[in-house]
Amino acid sequence: MPIILARIDDRLVHGQVVEGWLRVINAGFIVVVNDAVAGDEMQSALYSISIPPGIKIECLTVRDAVKKFTCGYFEKEKVLVLFSNPSDVLELIKGGARLDSVNVGGLHFSEGKQQIGKGLSVDEQDVTALQEIAKAGVELEGRVLPMDERLNVIELIAKHYKKEN
Repeated sequence: MPIILARIDDRLVHGQVVEGWLRVINAGFIVVVNDAVAGDEMQSALYSISIPPGIKIECLTVRDAVKKFTCGYFEKEKVLVLFSNPSDVLELIKGGARLDSVNVGGLHFSEGKQQIGKGLSVDEQDVTALQEIAKAGVELEGRVLPMDERLNVIELIAKHYKKEN
């Protein structure tokens, strides 16, 4: 399964992904792994019309993504996999899918989150999931755009995240 890029970005399909990443990695298939999006025909359709012609897209629940990735469904594709949060990545890995590296490029600030880097804000649930992903042997690199410096997400958490009591 040639996953060219697995990315956590709470906005999923948007300009930075389509114009920034898709052109650089030359993927021909986008897989959005998100239960809410997979269950919303309107949102799935909006994502379908927002990508360049010739690029395929599929919106899957985490459970369906586990099935398709572990059986080799995307084996002949160059795939960009998008997640909106670290917990979905962890669930996919626990289900048996193999990821070598995950780009954490868009976890935006909201109430209860702490900024740890450019475009990266996390809460305790995010931190726990990211740490478990790293323990599973997956590299976590923080980078909004391909030309940005690659940062180690676990080091950013250690340096900037303050656990609230």
